[in-house]
Amino acid sequence: MTVIFKNEVPYIEGINLNELVKLVPTPFYVYSQKSIAEAYFEIQNKLKKKIFYSIKANSNQAVIAFINSLGAGADVVSIEEMQRALSAGINPNKIIYEGVGKSQSDIVNAIQNKIRQINVESIEELLQINAIGKSLSKNVNIGLRINPDIDGNTLDKISTGRKTDKFGIEFKQLSKLCSLIKSLNNIQLKGMSCHIGSQIFELQVFNKTFTKMKEGLEILNSHNLNIEHLNLGGGFGISYDDNIKDFNFSDLADLINNIFPNPNFEISFEPGRYLVAKAGTLITKIITTKHNDKTNFLITDAGMHTFLRPAMYGVYHKILSLNKNDKKINYIVAGPICESSDILSKNIKLSEQKTGNYLAICDVGAYGAVMASNYNSKCLPTEIMICDKKYNIIRKQENVSSLIQKDIVPHWIKN
Repeated sequence: MTVIFKNEVPYIEGINLNELVKLVPTPFYVYSQKSIAEAYFEIQNKLKKKIFYSIKANSNQAVIAFINSLGAGADVVSIEEMQRALSAGINPNKIIYEGVGKSQSDIVNAIQNKIRQINVESIEELLQINAIGKSLSKNVNIGLRINPDIDGNTLDKISTGRKTDKFGIEFKQLSKLCSLIKSLNNIQLKGMSCHIGSQIFELQVFNKTFTKMKEGLEILNSHNLNIEHLNLGGGFGISYDDNIKDFNFSDLADLINNIFPNPNFEISFEPGRYLVAKAGTLITKIITTKHNDKTNFLITDAGMHTFLRPAMYGVYHKILSLNKNDKKINYIVAGPICESSDILSKNIKLSEQKTGNYLAICDVGAYGAVMASNYNSKCLPTEIMICDKKYNIIRKQENVSSLIQKDIVPHWIKN
């Protein structure tokens, strides 16, 4: 959480939010540059491993460019994210491309841009990459994304490492894969990776995962195959609730050193949420108040179109009132969208509110603006970066005219 109250006035990095809402129409996202840097260096200083930022968490060019300036590479899961990474100034040699749905043109694009490596997620994809490499007279650097069949003990919708999940190559296929790799002439095995999900807090889960990956390395070695890069994923848990502690990186560092002492390959991680989640705050205005039976509603201009996580995952985010008074009331905070699931928070106690007041939804820097939509023909919100008493709009709010102009009415339809 980046909002700090001084004499009951809300600030983010020295910017007075009560003044900012007079200048920028709500809803809008605010990102603290300082918070991103602190999260990055916490991981970097404790793990002392390379970081490839998972761009899907927040793909704004300003965010990518800033994290690049700190020294990170990029982990991308679409060719469009790759283009964003390149546009933000990330060196192609620091871009890893994975994802289960790479088209032929996507693979060609990645090869032509000479990125660090393409992570393979199926045997069919491996054969396709080799064929494309042959057609282009290129040797393609690849990594193997392994599905270790390990439950991250997290939300079902953000679990990626079980054999029932769509991601990665089944571990028991690894020996077969090794023999196949040795028969292909247009690929170069460079790495191995895994990712088992997000919001993981239990060290034992990483222990199981790293041990499985070590077993995978032994299988590679038995086939006289070696790698240069081992990516051990991300998914480090952050607390959206004050009662839960953030992930302990010191313990993770000890675990890495115990399982991979003196490795002859580079170890890296691909965090996304941990770097940007707490840096983001969504500022929203109360459009109206409602009282149904015993329920007090606050209807805000932010909703599931602006911030989908509560509706999609049923998760909690702290909400702060930008105005303070002594009277406290239990509210349901709901958005304006015509869906019953458009609820930002249930049974939250806030200072008594009225129409025109402002609320701050905390810790929304990850999977916030990137998952926003035009549902109900709503416009995507403004995004702002703050750095030490300075701010800059890093994405302008859409307007409905530009949305309408994208639609094409066939000539045979008469007005």
